[in-house]
Amino acid sequence: MNIVITGATAGFGLAMARTLVNEGHTVIGTGRRADRLADIRTELGERFVGRVLDVTRRDDVATVFAAIAKEVGPIDALINNAGLALGLEGADQASLDDWDTMIDTNIKGLVYCTRAVLPGMVERNTGWVINLGSTAGTYPYPGGNVYGATKAFVHQFTLNVRADLVGKNIRITSIEPGLCGGTEFSATRFKGDEGRAQKVYEGTTPLTADDLANTVRWLFSLPPHVNINAIEMMPTCQAPGPLTVKRQG
Repeated sequence: MNIVITGATAGFGLAMARTLVNEGHTVIGTGRRADRLADIRTELGERFVGRVLDVTRRDDVATVFAAIAKEVGPIDALINNAGLALGLEGADQASLDDWDTMIDTNIKGLVYCTRAVLPGMVERNTGWVINLGSTAGTYPYPGGNVYGATKAFVHQFTLNVRADLVGKNIRITSIEPGLCGGTEFSATRFKGDEGRAQKVYEGTTPLTADDLANTVRWLFSLPPHVNINAIEMMPTCQAPGPLTVKRQG
């Protein structure tokens, strides 16, 4: 298959690219860092094609996806992996710039990319879209405000697109991981504060990017009549907690 992975220069996206290239697929990885895309091409060889793209730029998404379809071939699968969390402040103190960036990337970027591939998939009556959600879209936590809301959007958008495509041989899945280490996620959230980022994972055995990549590989192994609507994943050290109750003394 020809598989487009957004945000392929690190973390989940890079692990997925490695796994899927090793499975024999052609991976078109997008990202904002041309140097990283070039390094990955050197590592993975001709089955990896890098394309510089900022998914928040609507016109650029349309242009790059059209070029991929023309130069590489029809896009059989899209993995909407590009996304981020910024800050952990309460809603009364959070940065509006951070909120805008999360909305632009996690929602608008995902929507732009999905819309770019769906017409071709519908025309060919085949295809797959995999969206990276989060347990933060289901279970709220202090400081999760807009990040969690964007991931709730990913879950609901996935289900609604599936409703639009009923009867067509096009599958769409939301993968929703919990605590996951070994990526740039927390360092990005805390604006490069590696010490604070590492504390998130102290004393835990979190999910890894390879766990997510292996989940994607499993999805692609399923027979064509099977659609998995959503997959919620957590490490065994994590579980949903009780609702907070503030008691008066």
